[in-house]
Amino acid sequence: MIKIKELCKTYGKGEAAVRALKDVSFTITKGEMVSITGASGCGKSTLLHIMAGIESSDKGEVWIGDAPIHSWEDEKIAKLRLAKMGFVFQSYHLIPVLNAWENTALPLIAAGSDANKAKERALEALKEVGLTDKANQYPNQLSGGQNQRVAIARAIVGRPDIIWADEPTGALDTETADQIIGMLEMLNRHYHTTVVIVTHDQQVANRTSRTIRLQNGRVIHDGGVSSC
Repeated sequence: MIKIKELCKTYGKGEAAVRALKDVSFTITKGEMVSITGASGCGKSTLLHIMAGIESSDKGEVWIGDAPIHSWEDEKIAKLRLAKMGFVFQSYHLIPVLNAWENTALPLIAAGSDANKAKERALEALKEVGLTDKANQYPNQLSGGQNQRVAIARAIVGRPDIIWADEPTGALDTETADQIIGMLEMLNRHYHTTVVIVTHDQQVANRTSRTIRLQNGRVIHDGGVSSC
């Protein structure tokens, strides 16, 4: 499903250069729920962004199924993201002037869906995350946990093959974070959606079946949960 081969990424030049990733390689099979962990600055968010085609690498390969996105133009990658991927970020990235169902429908509208159909599917996605009664409310009328649930609804509205989650619980209290991870677990279990979570929180990593741990841009653990 996802194949990463010898990824390298450096920011800056000369003495100021920082090697964010150093020959990172692994494969994630369809339907896995995987956490990418490590200390701040270890390269985990950079890795996720390259895997999702948001950033490019200096060297290496990224395959999503049979698509070699490392060799694709940005426009082609963008179309693949709309068709196959959903995103959940720590800061939600909701548009303040749009209500919950409008924010949820955005990926469908961007992909050219009929507006009425997009609204119908957005309301279905909000129902799945328990926000039917908040469909017409705006981000500033919702709690942090509710906004993150809207972000999850937006991520799943197109029934993606992959959900990328970058520190999805970082701004939430423990109880709300537990609920958010529970929703991602449900999506993984019920729809066989591949879920890749970047997190510094060991409790979140413990909820996934596999942990890839980075240190100084390299993979130091890949398998069951690592407590190191």
